[in-house]
Amino acid sequence: MPLLRRNLLRRFSVFKITGLWPLVLVLSIFNGYKAFGQKASKKSGAEPKIINIVNFIRDIEPRDAAITKDVLYQTVVNQINLMKQHNLGGTFLLQYDALIDKRYQQLLKTLPKNSFEIGAWWELPQPLIEKAGIKWRGKYAWDWHSDIGFSVGYTPSEREKIIDVYFADFKAIFGYYPKSVAAWVIDAHSLNYMYDKYKIVASANCKDQVGTDGFTLWGGYWNQAYYPSRVNAYMPAQHADKQLPVPVFRMLGSDPIRQYADGTSVTTLEPVYTHAGGNEQWINWFFNTFTNDPSLGFNYTQAGQENSFTWAAMKKGLEWQMPIIAKLKKAGKVRVETMSTSGRWFSKTYKVTPATTFAVSKDLGENNKKTIWYNSRFYRTNLLWENGNLRITDIHLFNETVPDKYLKSVTTINKSFFYTLPVADGFQWGNRDKPEGFRLMTGANGNETQVKGGDPVFANVNKTTARATWPVNNGVFVIDMQEDALVITAQNNPAANWYLDLYVEDGAKTAFKGVEKNTAVYEFDGHTYQLSTSWGSVEQSGAGGLYRIKPQNNRIVLKLSDLR
Repeated sequence: MPLLRRNLLRRFSVFKITGLWPLVLVLSIFNGYKAFGQKASKKSGAEPKIINIVNFIRDIEPRDAAITKDVLYQTVVNQINLMKQHNLGGTFLLQYDALIDKRYQQLLKTLPKNSFEIGAWWELPQPLIEKAGIKWRGKYAWDWHSDIGFSVGYTPSEREKIIDVYFADFKAIFGYYPKSVAAWVIDAHSLNYMYDKYKIVASANCKDQVGTDGFTLWGGYWNQAYYPSRVNAYMPAQHADKQLPVPVFRMLGSDPIRQYADGTSVTTLEPVYTHAGGNEQWINWFFNTFTNDPSLGFNYTQAGQENSFTWAAMKKGLEWQMPIIAKLKKAGKVRVETMSTSGRWFSKTYKVTPATTFAVSKDLGENNKKTIWYNSRFYRTNLLWENGNLRITDIHLFNETVPDKYLKSVTTINKSFFYTLPVADGFQWGNRDKPEGFRLMTGANGNETQVKGGDPVFANVNKTTARATWPVNNGVFVIDMQEDALVITAQNNPAANWYLDLYVEDGAKTAFKGVEKNTAVYEFDGHTYQLSTSWGSVEQSGAGGLYRIKPQNNRIVLKLSDLR
């Protein structure tokens, strides 16, 4: 089986709302529910849509003898030529072996500094490790496994030595320290050191995935960017004094529907994948929903490709993508900028991690799914509609005090794991392509059925609240995603005796432990946490779900903060 299919599977490997509650009732009864009754704006376009074209460069590819240094180099030359042809700038990130190759130095020094940026790709090859005075343990001069080619395989003190060598050599070559550093995974200790000593302004890590190429990142801030906790590079911080003030962008341009439901494969903007970023229909759909559907705060995606895939594999996809990006840029619909430019803008605009959304109101082709991802500094959630039914497929809580596994220790296997705190995990607790989660149900005593309705409409209420309005029968369900709460309100009796049931696949291993005192109790990776309500009740389910959440006066308010 060729390299691109064997070893590189990942990349390798509103209806009008009526009957509003009087404002005095909202203020007196529903404390903190400020968004209810506010007019939601359906207008999209005011929020920035940011595209970073990021190509990272390796000078070593031991997994396929046909991928020579010349093939790798020519790939970068072709990427630059195509970007210049369409008047597009971007970011090139250098792995150390490419950094010390004079051909890349000479090539990249010719790029216009006002539109291009050179930064660091944080995979660690043999020349860098040995120059830092550390014994090389890899089979090849670049070994892609977590315990050898990534910072999580080295002790904190070793990481600092490695960083010092790279940054010193980068400055000696380019005259400044890199401002952008990215990798599939970077540990918190390394990011802290890079910021505290060298003042990096932007970082990036891999999209969410389970196990692909040995990397698991699951449950984090789903897209756009976040400020990580000082003790956990994957966990968004809740407070400014606990955060590392370097925005971490999520890479690769994930399909908001399929990449989650099929989290072990790759459905992204990467041009080598013929079902996604290398497919003209998918590309047009992705950029249409990216630019035209409502987005809270800002929307973001990363285009580009690592040179290890070679130009032959990425050429067609990039030649479809770049003209579209250029056209959107010319029309003022997107900003195409370097990672460091985006990082500086983020830091100037947000003092803490913002609330953002990525919505899809029209699925690809004849598919009928609709979805919205909501992220804040407290949690993420995904609402998915299919065939008229709603499923809350995902809720993960964030806690800035939970350290990552590699803050002080190393991985000794060729895998690494970064998690947050799952409340509903549709992919891991369901079936591939059929995520489970909270279902909105009606009925009782063996006659329970899912509520069925029309198409949801997505809108923004304010800077931290997004709204999905879902018509059902002659009424509506209004779902407000607030910064630390999820609020579901039924108006005009859309369904009798409605409630939420959390369903999982039979035999699924979950973090749920039981219901105690109107609270769902969870334990994951040694941390105990809970889901409770400020409006509604939590109780055992009698219909096959893990537990049930019932409304009070036609409303449920889920408290989604793990900080108590």
